Amino acid sequence: MPLPVITARGLTKRYGSFTAVDGIDFDIAPGESFGFLGPNGAGKSTTMRMIAATSTRSDGELSVLGLDTNRHGPEIRAQLGIVPQGDLLDEELRVIDNLYVYGRYFGLPRAYVKARAEELLDFAQLREKRTARVDGLSGGMKRRLTIARGLINNPKVMLLDEPTTGLDPQARHVLWDRLFRLKEEGVTLVVTTHFMDEAEQLCDRLVVIDKGRIVAEGSPQGLIREYSTREVLEVRFGSARNEAAAGRLEGIGQRQELLPDRVLIYADNGEHALQEVVERGLEPVTSLVRRSSLEDVFLRLTGRSLVE
Repeated sequence: MPLPVITARGLTKRYGSFTAVDGIDFDIAPGESFGFLGPNGAGKSTTMRMIAATSTRSDGELSVLGLDTNRHGPEIRAQLGIVPQGDLLDEELRVIDNLYVYGRYFGLPRAYVKARAEELLDFAQLREKRTARVDGLSGGMKRRLTIARGLINNPKVMLLDEPTTGLDPQARHVLWDRLFRLKEEGVTLVVTTHFMDEAEQLCDRLVVIDKGRIVAEGSPQGLIREYSTREVLEVRFGSARNEAAAGRLEGIGQRQELLPDRVLIYADNGEHALQEVVERGLEPVTSLVRRSSLEDVFLRLTGRSLVE
């Protein structure tokens, strides 16, 4: 078994009396795509900053590429590729210059940076925009350029904070393809995302963080099997009737959940569950049978209340 590229034991971060990350443990293997999921304020970004060696930990242990993050920050950052939530590009510079200037920040030789920048233009599908100013690019192009910029130093580990936020579906799928290519090349990906379908697409394994603690860990499909059912039946009886109808659904499927606009029935066979609903004399206004998703797991573990 190869040694993990990132290891955390009892990792803790405090800000005064507030504990943002509360003693978490995890290992990330070489070439793995690993995700952090959690509601706002759960501790995801704080954990990412500690991995990036831009924030020191308060307690516990954290090593990246065999180096302690509190003692070897510059050495670690030199080997990471970082894609922040905001693009932070030099808007007035040309696309190629964004790559070249960023590469020089690492102290890399000019000849290497020039050659590497040309390679990354092709990787990011931005060859035709080589001399265009960044402020004229679409959101998807800017995001691809940000990822390309993060690869200028040929990193072993990429940290991606909400990589597709604000992108339309087409741009998201193009970006996913670029990230799949990186994974195929052996680059370790560490991702935070609010998109459950993105986590299912990108992550080999993930942890769900809530209130600074890890509440679940596993592959997307493994977590769905453990915390949900194969299918979910969504039935709507009308806002005024949902609560009364929910009281008559007990025993159908494995569990039910009453929401303001619908009732969810978690079952291995959604069609059979719908048949039972009808046999009890209930007539939904609308019904939908869908496969269970990582979002069902996420909401069960962290709740449906809005966290600010």
